[in-house]
Amino acid sequence: MSLEKTISSEIMAAMKARDAVRLSALRNIKKYIIEAKTSGAAVDELPDADVIKIITKLAKQGTDSAAIYTQQNRADLAGEELAQVKVMQEFLPKQLTPEELTAEVKAIIAETGAASMKDMGRVMGVATKRLAGRADGKDISAKVKELLA
Repeated sequence: MSLEKTISSEIMAAMKARDAVRLSALRNIKKYIIEAKTSGAAVDELPDADVIKIITKLAKQGTDSAAIYTQQNRADLAGEELAQVKVMQEFLPKQLTPEELTAEVKAIIAETGAASMKDMGRVMGVATKRLAGRADGKDISAKVKELLA
C-alpha cells in the first residue's frame, strides 16, 4: 500500500478513535498531498518519495514553530506542535545516526573519487539523492565538509 493510501486509512482510524491531535496532523499532510497533486501534472497518486518530502517539510516546520512558541512562553502551543510532529515522524524513514551518516558519506566520497573541497558539489549531489529523507541536508553538508577538509 502506498504511503498516501496509508495516510488516508490512518485518517479514518483517527476519526474512529476520536484522536484529535493525530487527525489534525494527518489531515494537514493529506492537504499538502492534494495540493501537490493538483499543482503539477495530473497524477492519480504521488510517489512515496514526494510524500516523504512533504512530510519532512511539515515536520521541520512544526519543530521550528514549537521552538518559536517555547521562546514566546507558549508551552501549550509548543506541545501541540510537537505532538503533531511526532505523528508525522511515524511516516518518515528512520533517520541515520551520526556514525551511519559518516559511513555513508565516506562511501560516497570514495565512490565519486572526491579529494578536496572542489569536489564538494559532486559529492553533495550524490549524497542528497541517496540519503533523501534519512538525513537533513545541513547534516550531510557539514559531514561532507568535515571529511573533505
